[in-house]
Amino acid sequence: MSDFIIKPSVNNTKLFKYKKSLDENNNIINLPIIIEKPLTLYLNNQEIVTMMTIGDYPEYLAIGYLFNQGMLKSMSDVKKIEYHKDLQTLVVRTKLKTNFEQKLKKKVNTSGCAQGTVFGDLISEINGISLNTKITIKHNQIINLSKIINNEPSLYLKVGAIHGCVLCDTNQPLYYFEDVGRHNAVDKIAGLILDKNINPTNMIFYTTGRLTSEMVIKCIKMQIPILISRSGFTSWAVEIAKKKKLTMIGRARGKRFNILSGDFRFKYE
Repeated sequence: MSDFIIKPSVNNTKLFKYKKSLDENNNIINLPIIIEKPLTLYLNNQEIVTMMTIGDYPEYLAIGYLFNQGMLKSMSDVKKIEYHKDLQTLVVRTKLKTNFEQKLKKKVNTSGCAQGTVFGDLISEINGISLNTKITIKHNQIINLSKIINNEPSLYLKVGAIHGCVLCDTNQPLYYFEDVGRHNAVDKIAGLILDKNINPTNMIFYTTGRLTSEMVIKCIKMQIPILISRSGFTSWAVEIAKKKKLTMIGRARGKRFNILSGDFRFKYE
């Protein structure tokens, strides 16, 4: 039995459409496909980025993106959020003036599925962060979290071509977001944490996508100490996780998984 506070929007028909398709037996079927649309983000009067997204939770996506890029520290800095659906734009207005012209010049294209982009010095954003070392996780907790998440109706199961990210406590998945790129899904969680003033230091982050350097850096920046994925990982992601003592668990399928970093938080049963 799941008690998600936020769950995938599987019945939101604005997020997918049906297209005629031929199957392997030459039968015509109506196939549901995800709708991908642009969202241009402005910080005050400065255009920051245009993101390709499914379009749900645009405010969380924008706030989380700015936070993960080091352009926004807290919701107390925000004066107003203006979402213009018809113009496919969102403007975040802050109490103080901002200018990130130099930061925007230093751009790195990441390995995100929809070509994620990060700005500035990646590592400097997490240098001063220390993760909670007291939280622990057991084998059965990993199995149960994965089972609940994978059995929950989702856009991934309905239409595919999408990734999910879930913020959990040690026994229950709580907030489940999806998007065409996993970097968008994690930014939605970052935006949620800021907007709802959630303390993530005792929580777990689960993603359906692979564990890249971008995912690890964003997880550390949100101060989440445990990261779980049913997919694999990159070498740089492992190096960063070890340096920052992040517990990184990959290839979590059924009762199997691999711990690449931070195994001191894992308690064998």
